[in-house]
Amino acid sequence: MTPQAFSETFTRVTTEMHKAIIGQDELVFGLLVATVARGHVLVEGAPGLGKTLVARALAVVSGLAFKRIQFTPDLMPSDITGSSIYDRQSGAFAFVPGPIFTQLLLADEINRAPAKTQSALLEAMQDRTVTVDGNTRPLPPVFTVVATQNPIESQGTYPLPEAQLDRFLMKLKVDDPPADEEAKIVRRHADGFDPGDLRTLAAVTSEPELVRMHALAQKVRIDDAIVGYIVDLVRRTRHDRSLELGASPRASIAMLRCGQVVAAAAGRDFVTPDDVKWMAKPILRHRVMLHPDAELQGISADERVDDILKAAPVPRIAA
Repeated sequence: MTPQAFSETFTRVTTEMHKAIIGQDELVFGLLVATVARGHVLVEGAPGLGKTLVARALAVVSGLAFKRIQFTPDLMPSDITGSSIYDRQSGAFAFVPGPIFTQLLLADEINRAPAKTQSALLEAMQDRTVTVDGNTRPLPPVFTVVATQNPIESQGTYPLPEAQLDRFLMKLKVDDPPADEEAKIVRRHADGFDPGDLRTLAAVTSEPELVRMHALAQKVRIDDAIVGYIVDLVRRTRHDRSLELGASPRASIAMLRCGQVVAAAAGRDFVTPDDVKWMAKPILRHRVMLHPDAELQGISADERVDDILKAAPVPRIAA
């Protein structure tokens, strides 16, 4: 596969998804970048903004198997991973796989379940394996968790553990649509659009092609100057006075991988500083913790990342 073929496939997927989705360009683009980069995405927004629809559309258009888990306060870890059940006919225990054994998993309202259940995803997200009763089972080559959460201040929500937050490649925010886009959404429903029926969408790619795209993205050239720029950005979060906790080296690796995918999506075989800048806020916003004084002043993580981007020297590279 060439960068040009990569770009064409990437464009076909996003174009097909927008047949069912109005607006949400950043969400659509970010989810596809994460899928190709073999990462996971945390999507935050109020109910009713189309988070679930976007995830389902991505699965259909990408030709991936899709399963959904509705997180609730009484959800148990075994409800996610599966469990061994005694089979009377064979006289032995048989493993019944849970919904995590899929290619694209929607963890809906993940912060409505307690930390113990949320943590059941940790091994799968990091190692792409699931261990139950001492037996470790692999997950498919393409495995992406799209977790949605309501704002933390919503009733009945639990904060995600820091270790789990760091496993998400990026965090995307979904805001209310502009008036013109909302009018188009309402008009489409008035014309008979059914968000539960996505049979009008076509599968324009497949798991093997996504694997080839991932392999090509890993070969996209990234100069030492860009590597230094990524490290500088991440290290600045650790010395920012408004941040109590900075990002880990995992954030640097995430910016590298996403930068390569963004470059390939543009048809290039090299990463530019703009590719890194585009992904900075989605990759860093959930990995940093604001100092209490900064929170009282109403400062947001995105504002601190913006300030860091402005302060960091941007390298010049030769194409």
